[in-house]
Amino acid sequence: MAKTPSGNTSGRGTRDLRVRVKTAKGRKLSSTLWLERQLNDPYVQRAKKEGYRGRAAYKILELDDKFRFLVPGARVVDLGCAPGGWCQVAVARVNALGEKSGKRVGRVLGIDLQAVDPIAGADIHQLDFLSEGADRRVKDWLGGPADVVMSDMAAASSGHKGTDHLRIIALCEAAAEFAFDVLEEGGTFVAKVLAGGAEAELQAILKRNFAKVANVKPPASRADSSEKFVVATGFRGRPVPSEEPAIDGLDDA
Repeated sequence: MAKTPSGNTSGRGTRDLRVRVKTAKGRKLSSTLWLERQLNDPYVQRAKKEGYRGRAAYKILELDDKFRFLVPGARVVDLGCAPGGWCQVAVARVNALGEKSGKRVGRVLGIDLQAVDPIAGADIHQLDFLSEGADRRVKDWLGGPADVVMSDMAAASSGHKGTDHLRIIALCEAAAEFAFDVLEEGGTFVAKVLAGGAEAELQAILKRNFAKVANVKPPASRADSSEKFVVATGFRGRPVPSEEPAIDGLDDA
């Protein structure tokens, strides 16, 4: 005779405690399945309990537990920060609120195309990071170069897996180029990508500019998702273009 979760015995066996969502008029099956998955996701429930704005917060927590880039005193830029879960994690870990006595106080800057509700300890701005002069504005807001640039951005889904993969790789490459402009030497770049075969150029770009590049799927990333995260550490610094040597006889032309 099986025991129920309360410890009592029951002749009907252990109950299925999974929440099931009934279909509703006007709701697509895909929406019903998504809602059911959310209601049964332990990370979603944990986020609600612990005050995070979404389950994605645990992805950056797990990545930082492994690579230790969100250290007290670090200056952090979160690209595409909505709804703000990654900023919440960064604020606590870099000591942006100054709550850890004797530890350096960090800075957290979140930017997004849309307005984001304020987050204690973070400086949030509505900005397109691809716009001209965005890198200068970010460094002004931070008071200097960043130690970490991180991105959980994903391009809007087209419904076509191959197209979505190419779009997110292009977005990640753009985020990496932005990071080259704002990162301090030795800094870290963290970004979401989708596995799919078009990452070779991105990997090559990162390996030229960072000492180490790792590809990780944290436990909080759903098993059925093709997402993974690239963590590039030890930024070498933006290469200074070499000056072309002057050609005799042409200097005064």
